[in-house]
Amino acid sequence: VFIGSKRLLGKKSKKAMRYWRNVGLGFPTPKEAKEGNFVDKKCPFTGNVSIRGAILKGMVISTKMKRTIVIRRNYLHYIKKFNRFEKRHSNLPVHCSPAFEPKEGDIVTAGQCRPLAKTVRFNVLKVDKNQIFGSARKQFALF
Repeated sequence: VFIGSKRLLGKKSKKAMRYWRNVGLGFPTPKEAKEGNFVDKKCPFTGNVSIRGAILKGMVISTKMKRTIVIRRNYLHYIKKFNRFEKRHSNLPVHCSPAFEPKEGDIVTAGQCRPLAKTVRFNVLKVDKNQIFGSARKQFALF
């Protein structure tokens, strides 16, 4: 399927060569993507998806779907009449490659890509482990 392959300098491996690439923008390719044996055509590291456009951060609130997670993005909205801010949030479905294993409460960096499903237009690029104890579902934190 993929023409050309990555060459290992001076090392001969017994198993077949695995296709992986660097998505750019300073995001490292996870070790699991290089050495794992999953097949995911929507993975930005091993599949046919390019990252372009917006880079967003959010907190994982649901991992119930297969290879898709829901992240919550919190923001403040200014109300001119009262000269104050109100808390708001939006949920964003994001495709998650099997190279990552995020848990609820983790902070995820997602990059925009082509539409992968009806509502999925982003792909997980990096997972920062949970900093919040207890239920992370409704906590408001700006990052």
